[in-house]
Amino acid sequence: MSIQVNRLSDPTVQAFVTAVNSHDQAAFQALLTPDATMSDDGSDRDIAEWTEREVFSSHGHMDVENESDGGRTLVVTYRNDTWGEMRTKWRFDVVGGKVSRFETGQA
Repeated sequence: MSIQVNRLSDPTVQAFVTAVNSHDQAAFQALLTPDATMSDDGSDRDIAEWTEREVFSSHGHMDVENESDGGRTLVVTYRNDTWGEMRTKWRFDVVGGKVSRFETGQA
């Protein structure tokens, strides 16, 4: 059972998931702090390069299974055209309504 995106507790994380699922690159970029960072399975990645490959050009989609930490940690069934479907965990650092860091990896 997944959580509807509009029911997610943290408005910034809600906007992040919405931007990913609608493949709205401009909205996604607007949610990040200028110095935002990210990691995938424990390795830091270049956000622009990673999101282009793993989200936008491969039609990424997040189905949120559950949330914790006030909505800043999600367990997600993530799918894209490259890897298919996998269970992932996402953790967000939010500063002033923008994402300053997110970490994702296998759940």
